[in-house]
Amino acid sequence: MRMALYQPDIPQNTGAIMRTAACLGVACDVIGPAGFVMTDKKLRRAGMDYLDRLALAEHPSWEAFRKKFRSNGGGRLVLLSTAAATSYLEFAFRPDDVLLAGSEGAGVPAEVARACEAAVRVPIIAGARSLNVAQALAMVLGEALRQTSGFPHDVRGTTA
Repeated sequence: MRMALYQPDIPQNTGAIMRTAACLGVACDVIGPAGFVMTDKKLRRAGMDYLDRLALAEHPSWEAFRKKFRSNGGGRLVLLSTAAATSYLEFAFRPDDVLLAGSEGAGVPAEVARACEAAVRVPIIAGARSLNVAQALAMVLGEALRQTSGFPHDVRGTTA
C-alpha cells in the first residue's frame, strides 16, 4: 500500500499526510511540482520527527512517476475524488494499491484521472464541498489497511 500526492499545494497537509504514512508504515510518493519547497518549515512542523521514518519518493512530474510506477510493476492507482461514484466504504482494496490524491486547489487533470484504475469518494453531507485532503486520505487509508490486514503490529500492546 502506498499514498501518492499529485502536485500538493499546502505544506502542512503534505506534512500531515507524510506523518500518517510514516506512523502506519506506508510509503508515500510526491508527484511534482509541489506548490512549495519540500524542505519547507511548515511541512517539517506538521510531519514532526516522524518524517525520518518515512519511505518517501519524490518525482519531478507525472510522467516520471508513471515511468517509475510501471517499471516497478505497481498495483492499481486508486484516485480519491469528490466526483467518484463509488464510496471508499464499498470498494475492495488490494495490498498493492496506490491511493492518489490531487492538489488541494485543482485536484488532478483529466489525463491523470484516466490513468487511474478506480476512483473513490468519502461520503459527506449535501452542500459540503470536500474534506481536507489529509483527513480524507487518512480515512481511506485506514479502511484500505483494515481490509487488507495491513495495519502494523502494535508492539506496545493494548491497554484497557
